[in-house]
Amino acid sequence: MTSKAPAAQVKAGEIATAALQAVADKVRPGVSGAELDRLAEQVIRDRGGVPAFKGYRGFPATICLSINEQVVHGIPGDRKLEDGDLASIDIGVKVDGYYVDTAVTVAVGDSSPEADRLRVAADTALAIALFQARDGHTIGDLGAAVETYAKEEGFAVVRDCVGHGIGTGLHEDPAIPNYGKKGKGSRFSAGQTVAIEPMLVAGSPHLAMAEDHWTLSTEDGSLAAHAEETVLITEEEPVRLTPVTDFAADPGTLSGEKAGARVIKATQHTESR
Repeated sequence: MTSKAPAAQVKAGEIATAALQAVADKVRPGVSGAELDRLAEQVIRDRGGVPAFKGYRGFPATICLSINEQVVHGIPGDRKLEDGDLASIDIGVKVDGYYVDTAVTVAVGDSSPEADRLRVAADTALAIALFQARDGHTIGDLGAAVETYAKEEGFAVVRDCVGHGIGTGLHEDPAIPNYGKKGKGSRFSAGQTVAIEPMLVAGSPHLAMAEDHWTLSTEDGSLAAHAEETVLITEEEPVRLTPVTDFAADPGTLSGEKAGARVIKATQHTESR
């Protein structure tokens, strides 16, 4: 089993990270989803990548833009972002037959304390998940750690959408839920590439499908936040091919001290062995 990601997948990760950062930097009140989508496609194609989502099973756009109660698969269009919104931006990139998938949730203007806390929790949940994503740990170890943290923060994890393997296919086995039991499920193996994506909601985790047959929102209208990275599994810390949350430099992100403290606390009682 190789301990390195294919060069094409590494390049795809670099492109996806650059595109997601460019879009996140553009987020502000009055900007439409269509504008953000055009920017993402331009950055991806200018750097030699292909938008992985566009045309995938009929999806019409380069990015998924999910706002407030929308959890995933929102279609960017003429709707303009408003002050106080939460915007989850999900991007996939393909290079020479290899895929990556990554997402981050950002605040639009001045968001509420609840929205900020949820957004930070999604980033921290991802940090906790990455701690468990290493050779020999089980998928249940990861899910238990994320769900334990979410519940402690007063949030719920979405059960209908999960992380996944990723390589020459955009969605591959195994499925990686953000809930589970320690020691249960298949084990991660060095050389495996996976997309890990906690989705947290402030209310009920039950989802409803929109009339567009893509957008999934919380049934009760509660806020949602999504963070995702594609990583290569190793015997130690995973290699982060899309380290997107590092550019959100506020406390609670993967590079923040608060997140580090929460990772330590959450993992102290979620070790599987």
